[in-house]
Parts: sequence; structure tokens; C-alpha cells
Amino acid sequence: MVGTRAASRRKTNWTVEQRYQFIEFRLYWSGHINRSDLMEVFGISKQQASNDLASYIEGRKSNLSYDKSLRTYVRGKNFRPRFMQPDASEFFAQLQAVDQGLLEASRSWILPLPGYGAPPTPVRGVKPDVLRDVVLAIREHHGIHVLYQSFSRPDPALRWIEPHSLAFDGFRWHARAFCLNDNVFKDFLLSRILEVTGTQEPVSSPTDDSDWNTEVTLKIGPHPELSATQKYVIALDYGMNDGMSEITLRRAMLFYALKRLGLDTDPAARRPQDQQIVLLNRDEVLGTKERI
Repeated sequence: MVGTRAASRRKTNWTVEQRYQFIEFRLYWSGHINRSDLMEVFGISKQQASNDLASYIEGRKSNLSYDKSLRTYVRGKNFRPRFMQPDASEFFAQLQAVDQGLLEASRSWILPLPGYGAPPTPVRGVKPDVLRDVVLAIREHHGIHVLYQSFSRPDPALRWIEPHSLAFDGFRWHARAFCLNDNVFKDFLLSRILEVTGTQEPVSSPTDDSDWNTEVTLKIGPHPELSATQKYVIALDYGMNDGMSEITLRRAMLFYALKRLGLDTDPAARRPQDQQIVLLNRDEVLGTKERI
């Protein structure tokens, strides 16, 4: 019973803290919060929402005050969040999730939602049963027999692979796996796995995938031929300090990262205004062994 009560208290504390995070999120990004906001997002009663606001205000009165004319709580001038750290990336992630239909607008913490637009992303035809079997193979560490359509041959072919992770290149999802046909770790596009036909005990270990387990740091800076003002705004765009920003990633993802950042070609191949950033440690990075 003691263990059950302790677990219950931990669960309650976590759910209440999440609602406190929501209160601060709304106050920070929207400037106001009301009981109905908590009720709609978390599906709680009016009384519970009132209790949450009352308990949050206790000891944090400078964070918000009640505006009688607007009938809502508004952000205080000395607002200091305690349960969340303002993060632009989190804001953008929620905005994208709503735009892509992954999150209902009513369940978003952002209100009101600003206008938003993005280039369309083609729907990738990953079969749910294929994804399920790949994830199961990762969890239980076993090999799977797959029918895979590569572009090195006209027809799909059967092969044994041993997936250990999922990878996203910014556009498509891959299974990072050991291929028994080629005796090497590499990426397999999930949308090109047409069928999973069987399982077997593995012969590899994820720890043997050196490219996946080794990190590479990209040091990027503004193109040296840009003007001083142009370099300044590029530094702001990429969060650079002293003209440089570092991006650390798995070596297995190096090809995708360079391509996405436009660093996969010689900087001299394009105008500085088009290239904008350069790889400062190009010789060091491209001198490492890549698995592409």
C-alpha cells in the first residue's frame, strides 16, 4: 500500500506540474491564462482548474494578476517562469504539429495560433505493419527478412537486416541496420521496405556500428566574402558566437546534414549570397570516414 500511495503521489505531482508548465507557457507566449484554457487542454473540471490557478498563484503572485475588465489572468511585469524554460524550438514544433495535423489546434498550448505556412512535405508511404515490425526488431534485437526495393536493381529483393535505430534525415525516415547481404551497417528507407517475411537471431551488435556511435562536430561560419552586415545577420540566423556555431551529430548522419545545410558542395561553386555559410573545419570533417 505504501508503494502504491507513493506512486500515486508522484503521478499526481507530475500531472499538476505539467499544468503549471502550461500556465507559464500561456502566460509567456500569449500573455494571459484562464480556467477555460486548462479545462479545454487537459479535460479537467472547472473546480480543478480553479484549484490549479489558486495553488500556482500562491507564492508566485508577481507572475500574474487578475484583470477584472478582461476577466482573465494576465502576465505580471516581473514574470519569472519556474516550471518551464522558454524555448523558441518548442513553440515552432507545436506550430508545425498543428499544421501537419499531428496535433489538434484545441490541444495546442499556443493560443491564439498565428498564421503559418511551410512548403508541402510529400506523404511518405511507410506501411504501419512494416514500421511495427521494424520497431519490434529494434526493441527485441532480432533480424528481419525484408523485401526491399533499392535503386541499384530494377526489382525488389529479399535481404536480412538487423535494425537497431530509427533515423530522420529531415525529409525521410530510415532504419539504421546491419545488412547481412553486404556485411555492413547502413540506412534503409522505411518506405522502400515492402514486406517483412520472417525473423531470426542477430549476428551483430549495435555497439559495432562505429559510424552511428561516433560523433562529428561541424563548425560553421558566415561565408568570408559576405559583407560585415551580412555576416552579422547570418550569425544571428544560426546562433553563432564569435562568428562560429557548432553542430554535433552522429557520423552516420553526416551526409544528410551536409546536404541539408548546403555544405555538400565546394563553397566556390555558388555565389556567397547563395552559399551564405561555410564549413570551417571542412578538411577535418571530410577527412573522417563517412558511411553514406
